Amino acid sequence: MSRTPLDTVEHAAATPDVELPWAELGLKKDEYERIVEILGRRPTGAELAMYSVMWSEHCSYKSSKVHLRQFGEKAPESEALLVGIGENAGVVDVGQGYAVTFKVESHNHPSYVEPYQGAATGVGGIVRDIIAMGARPVAVVDPLRFGAADHPDTKRVLPGVVAGIGGYGNCLGLPNIGGEVVFDACYQGNPLVNAGAIGVMRHEDIHLAKASGAGNKVILYGARTGGDGIGGASILASETFDDAKPSKRPAVQVGDPFQEKLLIECTLEAFREKLVVGIQDLGAAGLSCATSELASNGSGGMRVTLDDVPLRDSTLSPEEILMSESQERMCAVVEPEKVDRFLEICAKWDVIATVIGEVTDGDRLEIYWHGGKIVDVDPRTVAHEGPVYERPYARPEWQDALQADDANKLPRPESSEELKDQVLKLVSSPNQASKKWITSQYDHFVQGNTVLAQPEDSGMIRIDEESGLGVAIATDGNGRYAKLDPYAGAQLALAEAYRNVAATGAKPLAVSDCLNFGSPEDPAVMWQFAEAVRGLADACQQLGTPVTGGNVSLYNQTGEAAIHPTPVVAVLGVIDDVARRTPVAFQEEGQLLYLLGDTREEFGGSAWSQVVHDHLGGLPPQVDLERERLLAEILISASRDGMIDSAHDLSDGGLIQAVVESALLGGKGARLIVPDGFDAFTFLFSESAGRAIVAVPRSEEVRFNDMCGARGLPATRIGVVDGDTVELQGEFELSLRELRQAHEETIPALLA
Repeated sequence: MSRTPLDTVEHAAATPDVELPWAELGLKKDEYERIVEILGRRPTGAELAMYSVMWSEHCSYKSSKVHLRQFGEKAPESEALLVGIGENAGVVDVGQGYAVTFKVESHNHPSYVEPYQGAATGVGGIVRDIIAMGARPVAVVDPLRFGAADHPDTKRVLPGVVAGIGGYGNCLGLPNIGGEVVFDACYQGNPLVNAGAIGVMRHEDIHLAKASGAGNKVILYGARTGGDGIGGASILASETFDDAKPSKRPAVQVGDPFQEKLLIECTLEAFREKLVVGIQDLGAAGLSCATSELASNGSGGMRVTLDDVPLRDSTLSPEEILMSESQERMCAVVEPEKVDRFLEICAKWDVIATVIGEVTDGDRLEIYWHGGKIVDVDPRTVAHEGPVYERPYARPEWQDALQADDANKLPRPESSEELKDQVLKLVSSPNQASKKWITSQYDHFVQGNTVLAQPEDSGMIRIDEESGLGVAIATDGNGRYAKLDPYAGAQLALAEAYRNVAATGAKPLAVSDCLNFGSPEDPAVMWQFAEAVRGLADACQQLGTPVTGGNVSLYNQTGEAAIHPTPVVAVLGVIDDVARRTPVAFQEEGQLLYLLGDTREEFGGSAWSQVVHDHLGGLPPQVDLERERLLAEILISASRDGMIDSAHDLSDGGLIQAVVESALLGGKGARLIVPDGFDAFTFLFSESAGRAIVAVPRSEEVRFNDMCGARGLPATRIGVVDGDTVELQGEFELSLRELRQAHEETIPALLA
């Protein structure tokens, strides 16, 4: 890719007519012309490499930033928010002097090309974002989407992805406490591998990505730089998959979790000794990102000598060094008098560390190679002033017909036997079946602070042993709902994650998101994206949960076939004492089962319509955010005051799915009655939002009903925890043994 070993800034200015491969690097003609305008000359090969990766869709958000601004413009007031959008990860105050940082990102296309390494390096990258904020990582989560469960390629992609997530996270010693697995044919050529991480620190330990203080040294430390992943995520995630363009499938990065573990401990020790002024991890766009972002966020410029970068491959060109996305690397800005101690700590942890440059008192990023200056740019033009596209968007012509194809009119079971058969069909379907085959490959309890993990409504981690202070996290998203109505679908994703956190007894505080969509060059996809962002921003404003950061993943399609719009929302909550958490499992026989919220005939996008009729149409469930807020308050209060012993939100699969899961987890059955005003079918399968099922000790029934009544939340007694069957009186009875077999054998059989 390098034009000549002497393609210096001086040489570029003297040779304006030299052809550069801007199109091969993913740049448009007008983008290249804009770079020439910014520089006042043609770029060098190294400058072109930097602009190409930093102006890619994955790094610059050029198609999405005009919409993402709403997260700032509509941000609710939040006393908890300490660091918001724009840094490596958001940070919230959880009390007692603790701060928690969390974020969700995507590694979708790399995980299709090479499932194990694509997923593993997705975990590694998100963990480094957490380290870069000054926090110790304490847990990971993994929201996943795959193609049809019975498709042959799913057997290639899913086991590799799961092994990559488990292998990397387990080696790091980080518990995997949450996430989800969804199968749908729309993800066949584009699985979604979203990874999230949580970290904990004290308020005073927060670090930001900025290079300040002229004379301060820039230190690259971690793994050597190699040829793996050159332009990897930054370009791979910025183009539609097309078998005719193998050049769009570059090498996927290769991860080394043991190196990352050393990097974590080394970095945290340097933080403890207050040796670091600014820090940035090397993820997508590698050194191009780290140097330009540190310089543009700081108070001066930066001078870097690429010859000093430790290499695994001595044949790499300077452009390749700048574009390499080799893993387990970080960049720190350190005061001169502290450099020796920083290097000592790196040596102690067997981490390679090299001074590669220094902060200057100018405003330029200058990079040298073999004595020649090969980069001389304003770092803001690389990191923050890339193209901004107002892509055309329009409601697709097919949307009205899709919504008119009402799922509420589908044939319903006509007998008790048919009702029973459909219950079994639902709980054994790939999306509703137990994911134990997958989650058992992850270590949930390493470090000893995991309080709740899959398949609970949300994962929960204790962060202070003495007080019991803890945090909970849930990730949710329903692409079927979002396909029917992207505005409501994004709000339903937030509502479900918010509800899941509250169901465990934690108070929802803040949001991170991973917005997975098709090509932004398609006006229909861009409309879906615009509507989803608008919906999520409006809902976060109403619920008081600010978006702290996240990720946009576009071009998730093969040829003309886009995935369902899939906004994945992570909600973080805090609980004063994890001992008061509420699990999903039924705890004791004789406890009373209450359904909280209103149930309506809402089957658009439902699991029942998919499993029984292979149908997608109609409207998704209505969203009532004030009801979600009230339900959360009730669940949190009831948990804190000992009024409920188990709780489970109602979402995919409706009430019967929730009852079966709680019964199987607790090993205790349930006798249900259809309340007055309900029909059995709607009672079991409706997916109305804003609902939960709780188990109330008999001694607490009056107090619980009084609380719900005083606050205006419908609470309907629907049965009792009892026996070893799930029975709907007057309709059917299913043994826990039969249900367990149906629920737990599906995934192993599909993936054997």
